[in-house]
Amino acid sequence: MTTERMLQQRTDVEEVVRRYYRIVSDLSSTEEDLRSVLAPDVVIVEHPNALVPTGATRDLAQTIEGFGRGKALLREQEFAVHDVLVDGERAAARATWRGVIGASAGPFREGQELIAHVAAMLTVHDGAIVRHETYDCYAPFTSAPA
Repeated sequence: MTTERMLQQRTDVEEVVRRYYRIVSDLSSTEEDLRSVLAPDVVIVEHPNALVPTGATRDLAQTIEGFGRGKALLREQEFAVHDVLVDGERAAARATWRGVIGASAGPFREGQELIAHVAAMLTVHDGAIVRHETYDCYAPFTSAPA
């Protein structure tokens, strides 16, 4: 592979990763927007964390379902992507996620802010994410403002 082609692949992979996080961050984005960056056979692995203590592995249908549930729970959401390092089709991303609960549900209260520091490994093939492993480290949960 030529140096020019390698640089273009690196740029393409990084753009897909950044677009993915923009779509997930945007509460007005659609299921179709998300599908545009995920391969039909995508595998998403969420390693154990404060919200999913046993971790989870999801396919496309489960990911789309969770995307909808998150939108229903939150009134604000943001991924601040700090770094994307690319090697071939693989990317390592470091981000901070922030979400604000829109309506009280389960242990969460309206207005409560959640923050997670995220490290992720993603594989992009033919312009779509085929694998995403995420390691989410949540800040201690605090009560909603009075």
